[in-house]
Amino acid sequence: MRSVADAMKFRILEFNGEADHVHVLLEFPPKLSVSVLAKHLKGVSSRAYNKAGYPKPAPNTLWSPSYFASSVGGAPLNVVKQYIEQQARSH
Repeated sequence: MRSVADAMKFRILEFNGEADHVHVLLEFPPKLSVSVLAKHLKGVSSRAYNKAGYPKPAPNTLWSPSYFASSVGGAPLNVVKQYIEQQARSH
């Protein structure tokens, strides 16, 4: 995912995952759309997952076609980062 961020000129500020979803805090220029970022991140990570030889999940896709995005423009970034860091521990 970092290679996608470098190539597309955006930053991954925080990342954490669970068995069925991930939380990602991104900083990107307004010329990039959230849908394009999600498409590229899902595509690259799916190909890397398959190349690593992990078992294919049913129904043979790693990601669902959906995603949730929210703006955190007014929130302190350290609070958002802390929330993402704690996700795997809160369940």
